[in-house]
Amino acid sequence: MMDDALKALRARIDGIDDAILQLVSERAAIAQQVGRAKQGEKIYRPEREAQIVRRLREANPGPLSGDTVERLIREIMSACRALEQITRIAYLGPAGTFSQQAVHKHFGHEAEALAEADIDACFQAVETGRADFAVVPVENSTEGAIGRTLDLIVTSPLKICGEVMLPIHQMLMRKQAGLDGIRRVYGHAQSLAQCQQWLSRHLPGAERVSVVSNSDGARRAAEEPDAATLGSEAAAALYGLTVVEARVEDDASNATRFLVVGQSDAAPSGRDKTSLVMSTKNEPGAVVKLLQPLADAGISMSKLESRPARSGNWEYLFFVVCEGHRQDAKLAGALADIEARAAYLRVLGSYPAAS
Repeated sequence: MMDDALKALRARIDGIDDAILQLVSERAAIAQQVGRAKQGEKIYRPEREAQIVRRLREANPGPLSGDTVERLIREIMSACRALEQITRIAYLGPAGTFSQQAVHKHFGHEAEALAEADIDACFQAVETGRADFAVVPVENSTEGAIGRTLDLIVTSPLKICGEVMLPIHQMLMRKQAGLDGIRRVYGHAQSLAQCQQWLSRHLPGAERVSVVSNSDGARRAAEEPDAATLGSEAAAALYGLTVVEARVEDDASNATRFLVVGQSDAAPSGRDKTSLVMSTKNEPGAVVKLLQPLADAGISMSKLESRPARSGNWEYLFFVVCEGHRQDAKLAGALADIEARAAYLRVLGSYPAAS
């Protein structure tokens, strides 16, 4: 009786799998028709993909999680997009970094991920047309802003067209199992900072060596039996390392926010953010006056960050992330008021808010 019940359930699963295949194939065929109808318009539409993801997350009946549903639909969209055109994405390499994970999370595995030596090269790849977009880290929930990304986004003609929120789980890995004999721990400076309390408790005598990327640390640890490195599970698999301890980050909610930058920003999706950079006149209360139009319009800010300006000593740029799209009437009005008060204002881009 049990075998008959199991066979019946498996038969139902087979039928559902066949239906899924048929529907996915039908979706891909329609996507091809949409691509032809666009007549040369952009294949990747961040606002449209965001709307699809949100609708399916909200309609999700379970038992699969919303994150799982999003991952599945993004891979389907990635495969359909690739039927028309391969999307090339520059990221901070080498392979196995968290930046590469962010590319796959947002664009799926059918996009071509281009590993770059540094964040500058990511911007240059898009500016010169070698890549369609770049995915670059901009802030970590534990360690704060990535200064180089903020500096480049001010001077680059590129626009922010998306964001990716990636939970960061640091793994300690080496050639063999166990903590015994570890004399050096490699890691990107941000990773070492995110794990400093754990390292102090468990490997107090080990030297901490900053490297250009966790993948570079993995490459070194693969050649040195007395070394370990911090990084992702993907890096461990890529370099043949054993994960000695999982999730050694000091903050369990550790996450990094990445920006997607391209030649233009996104159209309104219905749930958007806008990033701005501005400077103020040197007078008392100038910063408060500069931001007052946002408060008057009832627009929330999710980020306010200051960076030294390159124009002179003790002058600062203020980076603001606020809710809404630059085309929304309320935000457009507030931006006009800010521009009248600011010494400098630039809209860095409007884009769909990450799930």
